[in-house]
Amino acid sequence: MTERGGYNHPKFRRCSYSLSDIDQNNPFGSVTFHDVDEEYAGQRLDNFLIRILKGVPKSRIYRLLRKGEVRVNKGRVKPDTRLKAGDLIRIAPIRVSQPGSEAPSSQFRKRLNQSIIFEDDGLIVLNKPSGIAVHGGSGVSFGVIEGLRADRPDSKYLELVHRLDRETSGCLMLAKSRAVLVGLQQAMQKNRVEKCYQALAKGRWPKGKSSINAPLKKNQLSSGERIVRVDAEGKPSVTHFKIAQRFKDATLLEVRLETGRTHQIRVHCQFSGQPIAGDSKYGDGLFNESLRDSGLKRLFLHASSLCFKHPLFGGRLEVEAPLPDDLKSVLDQLR
Repeated sequence: MTERGGYNHPKFRRCSYSLSDIDQNNPFGSVTFHDVDEEYAGQRLDNFLIRILKGVPKSRIYRLLRKGEVRVNKGRVKPDTRLKAGDLIRIAPIRVSQPGSEAPSSQFRKRLNQSIIFEDDGLIVLNKPSGIAVHGGSGVSFGVIEGLRADRPDSKYLELVHRLDRETSGCLMLAKSRAVLVGLQQAMQKNRVEKCYQALAKGRWPKGKSSINAPLKKNQLSSGERIVRVDAEGKPSVTHFKIAQRFKDATLLEVRLETGRTHQIRVHCQFSGQPIAGDSKYGDGLFNESLRDSGLKRLFLHASSLCFKHPLFGGRLEVEAPLPDDLKSVLDQLR
């Protein structure tokens, strides 16, 4: 161990980050050190910690930061600190109850692998099943990212490019390098990633209603539940709609996002008075109940396709995720 920072006591464990480093038994029970290499330069500290401290709740990670139990180059730091190559991160001992007791099962990992619809050297696109979270937290032990990392212990880098709600199915991108992650996230910020969805909305959608432009703001209820509302003080949010098929009491829509706010499609449909079928948070209870006879048991929202310029190879890539059988069956019943 080097003399850098004066931390050369034998009780300290120092490592450069890799998945193999953090899969050892009881990896957080002593002070640990992590060197930041070029691949992670520019990443936020909290996201770096969430990746390497597998099994540690996010609330615990942020408490470590508030208490100064995580230091970068000996100094106290904020969660949004951007890391630089060569930074040395010191993490105080962390108690983790029953490490590994809630690891993703082999069956769960197999299901994720069977859901992959595109993969190359830089990118994975998954047709995420409904009911699976994209990451652990808020009462969920693990999600897509934890499952794929567990299935690929030799992979040095694997990160979510964006997110989908737990009940939303469809196209989900994961980056296999930081260059791909940054490239795709920058493209999304510049509206250069076409993200299309299929949604079943209540009632007959008017022909002239092709776009909803209404700012959205996150709010937290007294119960702690997070909810999004249309609010003049919120962030600009634009959703485009096209009628795909009409039914007696519902309309199948093709939806394209111009911005990517939390719950954007769901809240914009609610705001329009035509919420999405099966939406327990923003939907219409009576409408949802009426569709149970047609077999709808979850949110009818599916991320059907992605189209973008590949950040490594430059060509246009279009990936489609077929509508799941359970949603197809609902449409068949409505017909």
